[in-house]
Amino acid sequence: MEDRVRIRSEEVLSDDWAILKKTVLDYRRRDGQWETQIRQTYDRGDGAVILPYDPQRSTVLLVRQFRYPAYVTGHREPLIEACAGLLDENDPETAIRKEAEEELGYRLDRIERLFSPYMSPGSVTERLWFFIARYSPVDRISAGGGAPEEGEDIEVLEMPLDEALAGIADGRIIDAKTIILIQHLKLHPMKG
Repeated sequence: MEDRVRIRSEEVLSDDWAILKKTVLDYRRRDGQWETQIRQTYDRGDGAVILPYDPQRSTVLLVRQFRYPAYVTGHREPLIEACAGLLDENDPETAIRKEAEEELGYRLDRIERLFSPYMSPGSVTERLWFFIARYSPVDRISAGGGAPEEGEDIEVLEMPLDEALAGIADGRIIDAKTIILIQHLKLHPMKG
């Protein structure tokens, strides 16, 4: 692609919680014709997400929290989600272990990396590293709930995997990363 993209200009529109850039570029189409495009990219860093599963009890750990972007577009209830967070300076596995301890209150040692897709590549630069993990009640180290100093007010939910799957069908679970992980786990069951 290096011979098909020429950056003309980049302008930082916002550098607050994330970086929003406006880029003017020339793009050579598959037919050989060049066209000028204007794109905006939103960069807040890469993240990681995990779905802990207890194969003995067939339960998963999820969180429920307020999400303003969902609220402002009409979803008035807190979202049910898989535990997730930004990588910051950490590698994906280190970051998600920290998030699981902070948000869920569980120390997870049996983690499996699945894949790392772009979640909204039309405008967002973020790649999200997906994990699943085994857990049991003995892995609990605290009540969880997130970091209040970071504005987090997180409720920890433990529910049967089949109830989580039903939550996708009936609209209780509408978060894409969570839907992907629940469906992955249902398609590729972990054995006890």
